[in-house]
Amino acid sequence: MTNETEPARTPLDAMHRRLGARMVEFAGYAMPLNYPAGILAEHLHCRREASLFDVSHMGQASLAGEGAAAALERLVPGDILGLRPGRQRYTLLTDERGGILDDLMVAKLDRRLFLIVNASRKEFDFAHIAAALPAGVNLAPHRDRALIALQGPAAAVVLARVAPDAARLPFLGVAEMECAGTAAVITRSGYTGEDGFEISVAAEAAERLATALLDQPEVRPGGLGARDSLRLEAGLCLYGADIDTTTTPIEAGLGWTIGKRRRMAWDFPGGVVIRAQQDEGPERLRVGIRPDGRAPARAGTVLVDAAGAEIGRVTSGSFSPTLNAPLAMGYVRRKFAEDGTRLTALVRGKALPAVVSPMPFVPHRYVR
Repeated sequence: MTNETEPARTPLDAMHRRLGARMVEFAGYAMPLNYPAGILAEHLHCRREASLFDVSHMGQASLAGEGAAAALERLVPGDILGLRPGRQRYTLLTDERGGILDDLMVAKLDRRLFLIVNASRKEFDFAHIAAALPAGVNLAPHRDRALIALQGPAAAVVLARVAPDAARLPFLGVAEMECAGTAAVITRSGYTGEDGFEISVAAEAAERLATALLDQPEVRPGGLGARDSLRLEAGLCLYGADIDTTTTPIEAGLGWTIGKRRRMAWDFPGGVVIRAQQDEGPERLRVGIRPDGRAPARAGTVLVDAAGAEIGRVTSGSFSPTLNAPLAMGYVRRKFAEDGTRLTALVRGKALPAVVSPMPFVPHRYVR
């Protein structure tokens, strides 16, 4: 007998298994790591055409009521009051020490805000937000919805066949529309560095929609492995690895998420700490790293200077299918954060030369 809890299953679980996915536990869910073609093929296909990812484990919720935007804005550094209908914004939940509680997407629909938060943090996030809401503002988690990401240069052409209006969305645009015969919330966004869309639909419609997309000749399924290598090439943070409560927006290179109007008052959790870091400079910074040779520097790899003194650590590292070379990101002391700075990564007891490099490693191809 075992007391271990079985991981939850997304509405697309049966489809993943029929397609031969290698399933793993991730953030409390059974998720596809990869399909028979393998991570390398899935990654390269997304860069060339279009890949379908199941991201139904993410948390979805609506925030509605008089004063909803003002209430959420009190918890994040982003300008939520200035978010126009039909637009989406990336922002952060911060704590009083300036740490990042989570990163999230906030979209403005006609009568509500539509939120997408990380799977590992959704219960915390929902409770944290709900506890700060005034009377008349309500947070409604959508536990009966699926979320599908269609990513890649062919994504717009493909999606237009089942949702003709989707291709007209601008980058970070959002709209409610019919998609393959079902009501959907579609945003032109994603986390691969490619053009793409995230499609929220009722759970019972998810497999029908996914099948309709996979029936298109340009589309193949992609798993967590390819999604991770794609976002690393794009220089995008993974919560729990590259950002968490021990990192601030300034350290993480996410100062751009602080709205211009919010910089007048800094009246969000941790604003005083974050402002001081912006003015004085943080002790450490997130940087891109290109190790020499072929060996990747994985998360946790110690980084040292020429004298052998520790100057930082890798937070994400892998081998880039696009560049055919190892890539990493991590935090180093500020004096070592300039592009071109040489440092050493201690990989499995070996000292491997590396260089601080600009991100993204692979240029973003968002539609502007």
